[in-house]
Amino acid sequence: MITFLNDIDRSFFLFLNGLNSPFLDPVMFSASKSIIWLPLYLFFLFFIIRQYKWQTLVVLLFAAIMLTISDQLCNLSKDFFQRLRPSNEPGLTVHLVYAYKGGLMGFYSGHASNSFAIAVFLIMLLKKYYRYFFIPLILWALFMSYTRIYLGVHYPGDIFAGIIVGSLIGYLSGKAFLNVSGRLSKSRKFPT
Repeated sequence: MITFLNDIDRSFFLFLNGLNSPFLDPVMFSASKSIIWLPLYLFFLFFIIRQYKWQTLVVLLFAAIMLTISDQLCNLSKDFFQRLRPSNEPGLTVHLVYAYKGGLMGFYSGHASNSFAIAVFLIMLLKKYYRYFFIPLILWALFMSYTRIYLGVHYPGDIFAGIIVGSLIGYLSGKAFLNVSGRLSKSRKFPT
């Protein structure tokens, strides 16, 4: 069964990785870097400040803890499962951009986990204020995840696992923050 799933994962990867073009190479490579998204993160921060005012500091603390958990669980998973990235797989012809191969192991994707943790966390915090805010957040997280397949450093299964773990971490972090936020608002009598 595992061999069958690996074969499907590899075939799907080769199909998606094969959908490349010289025009998209620099776009996907740049989009995979966190620093490029700084304006978007500041845009998210604007909405958080607008709704949570002084509690924004607490939001940032929860976000930092959430991303640390997401990142460290991903590193532990890579060490535990020891699944090679497609870029390091012997005999597999992979489209690489600028000879970037990532690290040695790839299960599961930290980019997918972190992006979905952020997206789900923000959805939890802002859904009651901005009805359709989830659409651009999910599209952004999916795009971030897809760049990893395009660059040849993750199989779709790595991405799928990262999406599940990151979404769970984002959801639990959002629930925890909303619980703490409610208690802080009542005890300090500040508006949220």
